[in-house]
Amino acid sequence: MNEEVDYNVFRDVSYGLYIVSSRAGDRINGQVVNTVIQVTSNPPCFAVIINRKNYTHELISAGKIFGVSVLKDSTPFPFIGLFGFRSGRDVNKFENVDYVEGVTGCPLVTTNALGVMEIKLTQHLAVGTHTVFIGEVVSSRSITQGRPLTYEYYHVHLKGKTSENAPTFDPRA
Repeated sequence: MNEEVDYNVFRDVSYGLYIVSSRAGDRINGQVVNTVIQVTSNPPCFAVIINRKNYTHELISAGKIFGVSVLKDSTPFPFIGLFGFRSGRDVNKFENVDYVEGVTGCPLVTTNALGVMEIKLTQHLAVGTHTVFIGEVVSSRSITQGRPLTYEYYHVHLKGKTSENAPTFDPRA
């Protein structure tokens, strides 16, 4: 580790918490992420960053689609844990969760969501342990009004931890 890097500064960068989902054939999965960014407005494009070890990464790579569900700040911790600390290789995360299939067939989680977006993959870039997936929004809709769940709220109020597969994982913690 570089002693010149103060990892505490990284916590001051603002993030939200989202569910990124995907489909490849009849396989579906989703996971909690804190790295979703709008890249352009015309056409509307978003990027997500996923660890290459994750099942969702495999599905986005194969299916070329992904969904983003913007979580509300009242999202219960067990729901976050289902999508954040369990692998879709071991458990069906969608078994007791409300979701709709988008125009591409991508599952879009509506439970605890303020809104959803469905995105068709256009580019990807491998960076260290992760891949930046970039795509064009093909559909989106608001579900309810409210406040989005932020990473700060998750850590301060819900006392949440960071998965070692997250790009914001602090190896000192």
